[in-house]
Amino acid sequence: MTANQAQLVQHTFGLVALLPTEVVGSLFYDRLFAVSPELRPLFSRTTTPEQSRKLLTMLAYVVGHLNTPDQIATEVAQLARRHVRYGVIEGHYALVGGALLWTLEQGLGNAWTEDTQAAWIACYTFLSNAMISATSETPMAA
Repeated sequence: MTANQAQLVQHTFGLVALLPTEVVGSLFYDRLFAVSPELRPLFSRTTTPEQSRKLLTMLAYVVGHLNTPDQIATEVAQLARRHVRYGVIEGHYALVGGALLWTLEQGLGNAWTEDTQAAWIACYTFLSNAMISATSETPMAA
């Protein structure tokens, strides 16, 4: 991820952060479950509003620390290890990424450009690769 991409992600996330958490969360989860209904049981432990808050909190953390990728990798590794216990597998990351990009496109409207899309793809690729890498180090429960 380039420095310009990091700045673009930070700027556009600032625009998304102005939207109500419930709106962003509903867009994301409605899209995720529409295209990947098999993922719905993975989110049954919490309500959509609570899950939306967690999603945006983690995104805010990642976006706020794009200049310290090692710190992000450490934090998301812990998150990924918890997700393994919930049943998340490597293939789920692409499905979540698609729903996230779609949500950002909806929320940003005209601010969603090819450069914005490329920047968010780079950001999510970094994030998901860090999580996948962490899960490959996590022994599966017997």
